[in-house]
Amino acid sequence: MKKMTLTLAAIAVGLLFTSQVFAWGPGPGKGRGYGPCGEAGLERLNLTGEQKTKIEALQVSTDKQIRPIREQMFDQSVELRKLWLQANPDKDQILAAQKKMRELRDQAQDKQTELRLEIRKVLTPEQQEILTGTGWGRGSGYGTRGGKRGPGRGHSGWGSPMGMCP
Repeated sequence: MKKMTLTLAAIAVGLLFTSQVFAWGPGPGKGRGYGPCGEAGLERLNLTGEQKTKIEALQVSTDKQIRPIREQMFDQSVELRKLWLQANPDKDQILAAQKKMRELRDQAQDKQTELRLEIRKVLTPEQQEILTGTGWGRGSGYGTRGGKRGPGRGHSGWGSPMGMCP
């Protein structure tokens, strides 16, 4: 019985750690981050080579700033799961871990907002108008959908990975 319990616990911990890998999705790459549809969101704007270069540099810089925050979020989520797996979970520790997770999430979202604002500075007024019309930045969230509560268009994200294509 003890052997079986240890085996199940090992499997549960293994699943716990591997689930985080799939939750984060792929790393930076082509088609990621510019808007709700990645690079396709800005393709409609007929960007110049100089604009594309500036936007890519902004993205790389922001990714370097956000990467440590994401790593901290991962570590914090592991810690939070460990707290919940205890025989007698400590309420204060769990609440503190959740608060830290929210703070990290806010930091990452602030960096992404700064990126969006910087990208807009690179665009011409005409391109900005087109971008606004595409719904750039609305992201998906939890809002009403046909009078029902559930996944719908909300205000939670700015684009990939938090949002989805319209």
